[in-house]
Amino acid sequence: MSIGSDRWGVIYNPKAGTWLVKKRWKAIREYMDTKHVSYDYFQSEGFGSVERLARTLADNGYRTIVIVGGDGALNDAINGIMSSNVEGKDDISIGIIPNGIANDFAKYWGMSWGYKDAVDRIIKGRRKKIDVGYVRYFNGKTHERRFFLNAVNIGLGARIVQMTDLMKRVWGLKLLYYITAFFLLLFERKLYRMHLTINGEHIHGRIMTVCAGNASGYGQTPSAVPYNGYLDVSIIYRPQLFQIVQGLVMLIRRRILNSEVVRIYRTKKIKVIRAKSAAVSLDGRLLAKRSPFEIGVKPEAITVIIP
Repeated sequence: MSIGSDRWGVIYNPKAGTWLVKKRWKAIREYMDTKHVSYDYFQSEGFGSVERLARTLADNGYRTIVIVGGDGALNDAINGIMSSNVEGKDDISIGIIPNGIANDFAKYWGMSWGYKDAVDRIIKGRRKKIDVGYVRYFNGKTHERRFFLNAVNIGLGARIVQMTDLMKRVWGLKLLYYITAFFLLLFERKLYRMHLTINGEHIHGRIMTVCAGNASGYGQTPSAVPYNGYLDVSIIYRPQLFQIVQGLVMLIRRRILNSEVVRIYRTKKIKVIRAKSAAVSLDGRLLAKRSPFEIGVKPEAITVIIP
C-alpha cells in the first residue's frame, strides 16, 4: 500500500475515558474535516489493538501516526511502531491529541488538552527526534524488549497501576479511583528487596519505589529530557509518614529531588538483578515479567510533533 507522506493514520482509543470522550472524538473529527486534513481513521478495540494498529500503519507506509488517547495508548503505539518491519522508524512522526486523564507525556511538552490546538499543532508539523526507553528481559524462551516514552516504575508507582486496574472494574470515575488508590498505598508503605546496578554502583536494600524517567516520570524525574541519550533515576527509600506528606508537596511542585529520602542518578543503563515481588510498569502499562531485566535508552529513535 502506498500512502502519501501528508496523510495521517489516526488511532482513536475510546477506552481512554467515558462517553464524554466519544463525544470529544466526534468534535475532533469534525474539526479535522474543516481543516481539510487528509487522514484515515482507525478505532482500537480492546487491549493490544492500539499496538497492532500502529504496527500495521507503520508497515503500510504511514509517516504521520496520530494517537487520540493518553499515556497508555501512546505506549502501545510506540511498541507497535518499534516492532514494525519498516525501515527508518525514526522518521515516523507521532502526533498527540491528549485524551482521558493520564497525559503526562503531553504535559511535558506543554500540550494543552484542547483538541483544536492539537490538530493545528500537527498540521504545522514541528518535528523533533526523541529518545525511547526500553526494558529488555528473558521470557524463558527468547529475549524480549518493551519500549516506553515517559518512565518505568518499580514498586510503589507500579503498585498504584495494579490497584487502579483492579478498582476501575468496579468504579466508573477514573480520577476517584486514582486518588483513592494513591492514598491507600501511602499508608501501606510497602518496601521491596532490590538489587540494582547503576553506573557500576551496586545498590542493595529495602526500597519503596524506583523511577527511571526518559521524561518527567509523573513528577519523579523532573529534570529528565527525552533527547540527551540518558535516563534520570530516582530511588525512594523508607520515608516516615511526615516525609510522605512532605514528599507529596515536593512532587506537586516538581521538587521531589530535594527530599532527603530520594537518591538520584543519570545513566544510560540500569540492571535490575532483583526486585522481589515488586510490580513493574512502563508508562502505566504493567509488565508481566519481573526481575532480572535491563532498562536502557535508544537515542533519537522516534519523532514527535511538538508545539
